[in-house]
Amino acid sequence: MANVQVHDKSFEIYLSEQTIQERIAALAAQINQDYAGKRPFFVTILNGSFMFAADLFKHLTIDAEICFIKLASYKGTKSTGNVITTIGLEDDLFGKDVVIVEDIVDTGKTLHNFLPKLEHQQPRSLKIATLLHKPEATQFPLTLDYIGFSIPNKFVVGYGLDYDGLGRNLKEIYQVIG
Repeated sequence: MANVQVHDKSFEIYLSEQTIQERIAALAAQINQDYAGKRPFFVTILNGSFMFAADLFKHLTIDAEICFIKLASYKGTKSTGNVITTIGLEDDLFGKDVVIVEDIVDTGKTLHNFLPKLEHQQPRSLKIATLLHKPEATQFPLTLDYIGFSIPNKFVVGYGLDYDGLGRNLKEIYQVIG
């Protein structure tokens, strides 16, 4: 697997497609166990989480519902610090077991600002599943219930994650070189 160029940056392979898929299957097995006999409602945060959510759902054996919302705080390789909601949540979450599906948690600001909106709807339970977590970058306290991989604080692309719109279609996850 060769390095890739996205815009003005070079990236090297960090997580292979097989490694990602094996971890997602393990996360799904844990979710299947934790929600046996229940019907969780997955709130998937676009755009980056679409691939993770799709692959996760392929491994779920429990009844589950899903919706997609769009929250954004990135421009280029840096967080803007502002969380923008562009597609809202239309489903009523009262009394539901909710699982937020996120592609990556770094500073935690996006979820920190979004969680009170979900908690206001009084779900029965609220958990977070993230494919990637950057513990070194986390500035806001969050409980992450399902973590695919803890990674260093380096910029990554692929498997749904982008750099200014490109790179989402890569099957692997790449980290910036340098």
